Amino acid sequence: MTNHWVDIKNSDLVIVMGGNAAEAHPVGFRWAVEAKKNNGAKIIVVDPRFHRTAAVADIYMPIRSGTDIAFLSGVIRYLLQNDKIQHEYVKHYTNASFLVHEGFKFEDGLFTGYDEAKRSYDKSTWAYQLDGEGQPKRDMSLQDPRCVFNMLKAHVERYTPETVENICGTSQKDFQAFCEEIAKTSDPAKAATFLYALGWTQHTIGSQNIRTMAMIQLLLGNIGVSGGGVNALRGHSNVQGITDLGLFPHMLTGYMPLPSEKDTTLEAFLERITPKTAVKNQVNYWQNTPKFFVSLLKTFYGDKATKDNEFGYHFLPKQEAVRFDHFRFIDAMYHGKVNGYFCQGFNPIASYPNTGKIISALTKLKYLVIFDPLITDTSEFWKNFGEFNDVKPEEIQTEVFRLPTTCFAEEDGSIANSGRWLQWHWKGAEPPAEAKPDVDILSEIREELLHLYHKEGGRGLESFEATTWNYTNPLEPKADEIAKENNGYALEDILDANGNVIVKKGELLSSFAQLRDDGTTSSGNWIYTGQWTPKGNQMANRDNSDPSGLGNTLGWAFAWPLNRRIIYNRASADINGKPWNAKRQLVKWNGKNWNFVDIADYGTAPPGSDVTPFIMQNDGVSRLFALDKMAEGPFPEHYEPIETPIGTNPLHPNVVSNPVARVLDHDKEALGVSKDFPYVGTTYRLTEHFHFWTKNSLLNVISQPEQFVEISETLAEEKGIKHGDYVKVTSQRGFIKAVAVVTKRIRALKANGQPIHTVGIPIHWGFAGVGKKGYFANNLTPRVGDGNTLTPEFKSFLVNIEKVTEAA
Repeated sequence: MTNHWVDIKNSDLVIVMGGNAAEAHPVGFRWAVEAKKNNGAKIIVVDPRFHRTAAVADIYMPIRSGTDIAFLSGVIRYLLQNDKIQHEYVKHYTNASFLVHEGFKFEDGLFTGYDEAKRSYDKSTWAYQLDGEGQPKRDMSLQDPRCVFNMLKAHVERYTPETVENICGTSQKDFQAFCEEIAKTSDPAKAATFLYALGWTQHTIGSQNIRTMAMIQLLLGNIGVSGGGVNALRGHSNVQGITDLGLFPHMLTGYMPLPSEKDTTLEAFLERITPKTAVKNQVNYWQNTPKFFVSLLKTFYGDKATKDNEFGYHFLPKQEAVRFDHFRFIDAMYHGKVNGYFCQGFNPIASYPNTGKIISALTKLKYLVIFDPLITDTSEFWKNFGEFNDVKPEEIQTEVFRLPTTCFAEEDGSIANSGRWLQWHWKGAEPPAEAKPDVDILSEIREELLHLYHKEGGRGLESFEATTWNYTNPLEPKADEIAKENNGYALEDILDANGNVIVKKGELLSSFAQLRDDGTTSSGNWIYTGQWTPKGNQMANRDNSDPSGLGNTLGWAFAWPLNRRIIYNRASADINGKPWNAKRQLVKWNGKNWNFVDIADYGTAPPGSDVTPFIMQNDGVSRLFALDKMAEGPFPEHYEPIETPIGTNPLHPNVVSNPVARVLDHDKEALGVSKDFPYVGTTYRLTEHFHFWTKNSLLNVISQPEQFVEISETLAEEKGIKHGDYVKVTSQRGFIKAVAVVTKRIRALKANGQPIHTVGIPIHWGFAGVGKKGYFANNLTPRVGDGNTLTPEFKSFLVNIEKVTEAA
């Protein structure tokens, strides 16, 4: 989130797209209700289903799954055509005035530089025009046809209300109502917020879904302000922490990348990833990347990280030339190229697309190690459960080890919520029987690996042994030790520019501004610096004083970065420091800095300076034109789901789906077409269950005891299905059987002149647990991914449905 949960109460308009906050985030959704009750806000829901959030919305309209970019691009067109933008914000705080490279263009569904063989782009023209001093050229009048503002205007011109209706199935009347409501927040005194979740991310164009919405917020001046923002609703209590800590094959902590094989030296790597300041006088805070990265290396390798060995850089693993992501890992496993799999806090046969391929891949392993408090379907993959899992155990040679772990209530630690708050929690109970914290299990495995290395030898010992493990008990690292390690220490006295000691050797750091690139500081995650300072555990703070009434409770927990609650909050005031809305003022110049209701996301430049608020960007502004940061293009474009129900793209039939979506050759044969599978399947969650672990909780099982799918009354009539009948839903990859819920909440839409029927599929069932067994929704889903994040396309795929006599 750019903002936080409580700040939603300050919104004048709450838009829920790509999510179902009342269902999947019922506690956090209270703040949307507060905005409605106390602030007169309206709630608008745009979704294929009339769900629980829609039930309390002021306005609901349906949309065909996978077409949000067409809808949102139509909104951008409306705002530009009708001059419903926040002019001063757009002119000074976005790149609207920057001139785009003369070689850049968009034609027949593709931007310049596309390589069909590689399914990727040469992005050299996705750039600004530069003047003689290397600075981007600008036209502050926004009249030049090559300025971003006019290039965007031309790009979205195709997204007329008629086109939106034809692609999305949303009526022009409904679309007009949406545009009129959101346009009201172009008034600087008004703010709209977007709440989204997996309904936007789980598409092959998921990242661009979010970006298109962010562009709308920039045009309206809704970023950096109270009641505004781009607000991701995280599906687990610590998904935010996972991304912060870089638990991806290609990432390290604090949103820094893992080096590749081509990065032969630390200097060359830092040169590649550290952005050069593009516009003079801008903050470009990522220019401090060397400080963040060297401090991370010092955390990893301690005394073994010295200037002479490039701070242990060569101990780090390097990415291969081909990114080894989860698609490629499972594919390698499927082809017998993986020996062992450590599966920690994860249930891949339920969570990954195309369950059949995942189960087949697991059978090729020599061993599988499960870290989990509960029995998971993955730990039981080798057992035969009839139609639910029709395997032959005697033919599966994979040896499965189950290592019982603790759950969050059985250990101390911190959880990072959607609003970037790091909140400390305390152990509430002892774990049962043999269960141990994950860190204890990993520490014991490490100890045994070192023993085996010294006994038997092997590759990788030097880098493995170099890793620091400075815990009081190396077999039982404690949460406070790890939290302090993530925060960071002064390894020598830290001096300011005048030579004064600001942090003594051995002390905890208070700010990432204290990090150095000379090996004198450590930090396991630079954005977490400040969470545990010499003053103590800031995550344990529990002062909910709110003097402004805006919900910015700076004394409650710790929010990264630096306890800042609203990112880019300097943009809540004009260039002279006057707040757009005096009632929701966040920052104020006090002669030294801008700290006021919030910790200012800015330096010490005074009012009227040319330093602009978007300090993490090397040009100082937010981007309506994304330069080379997105895989598909610098402007968003509507691409159909890989499995499209209409069989074409009305905007450019030669380029139907995302041209850079992740689709491995081995997975193409498992893709379906609409003549065989004429309906759209989409997956979602229920309040009564939580992913796949509440199958082990009897109360949850009782509240939603049996697997079901939802279909419209129209589709039910066409297929001869009655409410309560058992149905079989099939895709090119597999099938499920479930009870049919015939409902008015899903309706048939018309797109490209064709009727579009949606089958709604809750995800929570499987064959492990205390309740009635069910099928995995991911028996049906395709192994295709977003062009940037590789998130699978769980929200839009092709299925068929028929009535059957029984569930199994």
